[in-house]
Amino acid sequence: MVRGMDVEYPGFGTVVIDGGRFDRDMIVESGELRPRKKGPSKTRRGEYGHTPLTVAEDLPWSSPKLVIGTGYSGSLPITDDVWAEARARDVELVALPTSEACALLRSLGDDDVAAVLHVTC
Repeated sequence: MVRGMDVEYPGFGTVVIDGGRFDRDMIVESGELRPRKKGPSKTRRGEYGHTPLTVAEDLPWSSPKLVIGTGYSGSLPITDDVWAEARARDVELVALPTSEACALLRSLGDDDVAAVLHVTC
């Protein structure tokens, strides 16, 4: 059995990845971690009442599966262009509340998945 990603969502505002605690949205791609840079999506905040996830961001498209943790309550908006881009790239996109996304990531092999993990809402 392939070991899944070491990721936990202890609660609102924090995610733990490979023992490191992060109090901001994180992206996991090819075993590397980086903070999510929401700036390019902020122009659409008024439209959604919250900064959505859009293709304007540097999303991790290099894996066949992209898991998006949509926050504590599952409220992160994901724009239609993200879903369309996933289809165009033949990437399976899975969007779940962050606690469920972390559980899924723990069960999957590290090399087969990328993730965007939203830590609030």
